[in-house]
Amino acid sequence: MKDSDSEQSTIVTTQPSDGFTESGGSAESDSFAEVEHKPDFEHLDPEEARALAASGHPHTEHMHSVPKLATPHTGAKAKLSALLGPAFVAAVAYVDPGNVAANITSGARYGFLLVWVLVLANAMSVLIQYQSAKLGIVTGQSLPALLGNRMNPGGRLLFFAQAEVIAIATDLAEVIGGAIALNLLFGLPLFVGGCIIGAISTVLLRFQGGHTQGVFEKLIIALLLVITFGFIAGLFIDPPDPSKVFGGLIPHFTGADSVLMASSMLGATVMPHAIYLHSTLVNDHYEGRNDRPGIKRELFGTKIDVVWALLLAGSVNLALLLLAASALHGMPGTDTIEGAQHAVVQVLGPVIGTIFSIGLLASSLSSTSVGTYAGQEIMHGLLHVDAPMWACRVITLVPALVILWFSDNPTYALVVGQVILSIGIPFAIIPLMRYTHDKELMGKWADGPVKHAIFIAVAVLIITLNVLLVVLTVLGKA
Repeated sequence: MKDSDSEQSTIVTTQPSDGFTESGGSAESDSFAEVEHKPDFEHLDPEEARALAASGHPHTEHMHSVPKLATPHTGAKAKLSALLGPAFVAAVAYVDPGNVAANITSGARYGFLLVWVLVLANAMSVLIQYQSAKLGIVTGQSLPALLGNRMNPGGRLLFFAQAEVIAIATDLAEVIGGAIALNLLFGLPLFVGGCIIGAISTVLLRFQGGHTQGVFEKLIIALLLVITFGFIAGLFIDPPDPSKVFGGLIPHFTGADSVLMASSMLGATVMPHAIYLHSTLVNDHYEGRNDRPGIKRELFGTKIDVVWALLLAGSVNLALLLLAASALHGMPGTDTIEGAQHAVVQVLGPVIGTIFSIGLLASSLSSTSVGTYAGQEIMHGLLHVDAPMWACRVITLVPALVILWFSDNPTYALVVGQVILSIGIPFAIIPLMRYTHDKELMGKWADGPVKHAIFIAVAVLIITLNVLLVVLTVLGKA
C-alpha cells in the first residue's frame, strides 16, 4: 500500500486528443478508482467497445474506429445478418418498369436469342454494386459524400444538377409504370394513377431512416418478392423449352437490330442512383475507418447480400424475357407495357394477366421509393443539405405527373427516361472506379491491379454502350 502523498500524485487530468494518454501512477495503485480510466479504443474488441458505449462511458464520443451496428446482435449469424438487406433495396432498381418493358420487348422480338445478354449484364451488376457497398463500408462515407468533400462549391453544384436530373428521370419511369399498372388493374386515368403512386410511395418513405430503417428495408424486400411472383407466375403456365433457353446462353446475333437491342439491354442495366445509394445503405449498418476490426467480416456479408439480391433481380428479368419469348414471340403490340399485358391475358388468361399487373405495380412502388431515397442522399452528400423527404419527393414527382397529364404516349417517356439515365452512368461509375483503387482512401482494401483492370473493362463496356444508346436514340434508330 502506498502512502497518501503517493496516492495524490497519481491523480492527473488528461486532455482528449486523437488518442488517449495516461501519465503517472501505477496500475496497482490504490488510487486507481480515482483515476479517469480511458480505454484504448483503437485496440478494443468491437463487441467490448459497443458494450462500453451502451453503458454510457464518458469517453465513448472519441470512438472513431469502432463499428456501429444499426441494432444489437449476438452470435456469428446475427453479426453477418447486420449487412443483409442493403443490396436487396438497391436491387429494386434492376426490376423497375423500364427493365420490364425492355425485357419483354427483347423476348417478344427475338425469342431466346439474347438470354446471354441478361446473364452478362447481371454479372457486371454484381461487380458494380459490390464496389459501391465496399466503398461505403471501408470509408464510412457514401459516394456522393466523398465527391462532395473533394469538389469545390461550383463543381458540387454542377454534379448535383446532373444527379438530380437523373433522379427525376428515374422517378419518371417508376411513376409512369405504376400509373399504367393501376390503369390495367382498375381502369384509372394515368394522371390519377400517378398521384396514387406518389402518395403511397411517400408513405413508404416515412419508414426510411433512424430506428425504422429496418422496417423500410423489409417493406422493399416484401415488394421485391411480390414482383418476383408477379413476373414468374406465367412461366408455370407456359414453361419455356430448356433446350432453347440453353441455346440462348451462346453469344450470337441475327442482324443489326438484335445488336442494337443487346446494346440497349446492357447499357441500361446499371442504374446511377443504385450506385450512389448502395454506398449509403451500408452506412446505416456500419461506420468507421478502413483500419477498424471486423471489416473483413463485413465485406464477406456484403458479398453474400449482393450476390443473393442481384441473383433474385436477375432471375426476375430473365423470367420476363423467357415469358415473352415462349408466350409472346412474334405477337404484335408487345412493344409497350400495356400491349404486353394484353398479350399475356390473351395467351395465358386473365388471372396471369392480373398477377403480371400486380407485379408491375409492386415494381413501381418499390423503385420510386428507392429512387427518392437516393435523391435525398445525393443532396445530403454533395451539398450537405438535409432536405425534408417530402421536398425531395415533390421535386422528382411533379415532372412525371406533368408528362402523364399532357402525354398520350407514356411508353415513349420511358424510353426518354432510359436515355437520360444512360447519360448519367459515367458520372457515377468513373468516380467509383477511381476511389476503390485509391490506396490512401481504401488502405489495404484498395483494388489490386487485376481487379482494377477488370473494373475498367466493365466500366468502358457499360459507358460505351450507353453512349451508343444515346446516339442511336437521338438519330431515331434505336
